[in-house]
Amino acid sequence: MERVGWPRPGDLVVCTVDQVVDFGAFVILDEYSDKKGLIHISEVASGWIKYIRDHVREGQKIVCKVLSVDSSRHHIDLSLKDVNQHQRREKIQAWKADQKAWKWFEMAYEGREEDMKRIADTLLQNYDGLYGALEESIIEGIGVLHESGLGDEDAEIIFKLATENIKILNVEITGYIDITTPAPDGIDQIKKALKKATKTKNKDVTLDVKYVGAPRYRIHVTAPDYKLAESVLRDSAQKAIKFIEKQGGKGTFHRQA
Repeated sequence: MERVGWPRPGDLVVCTVDQVVDFGAFVILDEYSDKKGLIHISEVASGWIKYIRDHVREGQKIVCKVLSVDSSRHHIDLSLKDVNQHQRREKIQAWKADQKAWKWFEMAYEGREEDMKRIADTLLQNYDGLYGALEESIIEGIGVLHESGLGDEDAEIIFKLATENIKILNVEITGYIDITTPAPDGIDQIKKALKKATKTKNKDVTLDVKYVGAPRYRIHVTAPDYKLAESVLRDSAQKAIKFIEKQGGKGTFHRQA
């Protein structure tokens, strides 16, 4: 899979070392068509470098950070030392996932290479990768593909690819609310508040509220991703707190116990 256009400063890119010279290394940007870049020796590693080949060698697969891009001169400056192990691991994983997604695209659009490239380019204008676009469609629904600019037929094809090939693993998070009320029917009011906390319109989310010890209650959320889980957790807590405060009570939210 090759992207059109140019990378942006700050982007992490997967590269193959093409040539190592005394002043640095020339690399091929694997994700971009006919794009090469230079890693100056000062950007290969921190500190003084005695032998550059101790750090990079021809044919090596590396992850670099884009420092600058001059499209008029077809020149890209890169840094190897500015990429830590965590970033490298995540980028390589994402790159491999995109390669896998590209193979799915090739099967779905067999004999329709121009359509396949058009769809991929459209999605990459809205997402960092093809795999990410497929994941998002599973989590948010086929509508996000329409919003990205795909027509009905292509959106159906891509959504089918996603549902047939990707399994979204749920995440679980927990938060706590302390709620009290001086009302004579306080127990009933708290029950009503907790009932409101368990309501969610998202069918992919599971909410569970349990008593911990007066006045604390635990809210446990299971969702497809952390961003959604955090949003649902805080919304759930606020529903209960807002209700109890209207009854003259008090409520506070705690992310951790």
